[in-house]
Amino acid sequence: VQLVESGGGLVQPGGSLRLSCAASGFTFSNYAMNWYRQAPGKERELVASISTAGGSTNYVDSVKGRFTISRDNAENTVYLQMNSLKPEDTAVYYCNVRIFGTRYWGKGTLVTVSS
Repeated sequence: VQLVESGGGLVQPGGSLRLSCAASGFTFSNYAMNWYRQAPGKERELVASISTAGGSTNYVDSVKGRFTISRDNAENTVYLQMNSLKPEDTAVYYCNVRIFGTRYWGKGTLVTVSS
């Protein structure tokens, strides 16, 4: 299993970023996918989840209405569109999948929201 995140960077408050996670090594369309984040000095938290076909999504309260998770099963990729970014969104963002009880992680992509 390999998960490779991209799309992070430095953005001003109120700006937008789109994160991507390219997956390989498993049948992508069979598994729900997740985005987590970990801010400095804080525990890793679940940000958003999407079902296998993309028909069901869930978000942590702090990002509802600002972030959108989506997936392209033909491209084995999951996305996180982040709008109206706030300084408190600054974190390393990780792609995650759980397969038969084992959690797999990418290396993460850093998002910094600062003026």
